[in-house]
Amino acid sequence: MTGDREGFAAFMLRLRGRGVPREVIAAFEATPRADFLSGQFHDLAWSDRMLPIDCGEAIEGVDLQALVIAALRIEPGNRILEIGTGTGYTAAVMSRFAGRVTTLDRYKTLVDQARQRFELFGIQNVHARQADGINGLMGEGPFDRIVVWAAFDSHPRIFVDQLSTGGTMVAAIGPEEGRQALVRLGKVGSRFEREDLGEVRLQPIAKGLAAVL
Repeated sequence: MTGDREGFAAFMLRLRGRGVPREVIAAFEATPRADFLSGQFHDLAWSDRMLPIDCGEAIEGVDLQALVIAALRIEPGNRILEIGTGTGYTAAVMSRFAGRVTTLDRYKTLVDQARQRFELFGIQNVHARQADGINGLMGEGPFDRIVVWAAFDSHPRIFVDQLSTGGTMVAAIGPEEGRQALVRLGKVGSRFEREDLGEVRLQPIAKGLAAVL
């Protein structure tokens, strides 16, 4: 696993160079990413490239995952809503310094696999469920932080009421084709204040549950 060790060391150096907070670095360091990937991708676990997972989906490069989690500015005890469970890796990372993480995915297969990984690692403060996350979790908030691993075509205003006062949401906003803006949305009163963090290219958020997988 030489490639994995070298990739991990390079990733740690990149995080420190970008001024990523210590607690975020420690959470990534304590959560072995290879254990959340198929065997053929273990040597690429710490690379900054998208990797395929089951159900025809893919997970973001680890640098983007770290950037987004750092941008959330998670505080101890925070309740987090994550839309897009994927392999469960980012929920596992956030669980190390958050109060509770609720993570949603439209694919039952991915949710079941993530639950198995959480159980394997003894992670008890993550709740994974199959759900349509396009409108968040109406009636179950407020959440202190919301993260969406997909792109909206316009401001997701429906999420304002699901955030606690002073809460933060990180998501991509932009067209299905081409680059989108990665934004941090801070709740001020009944509106969002927007801060652009850079450009990304994510899949548009999908509506409904997967019918088969």
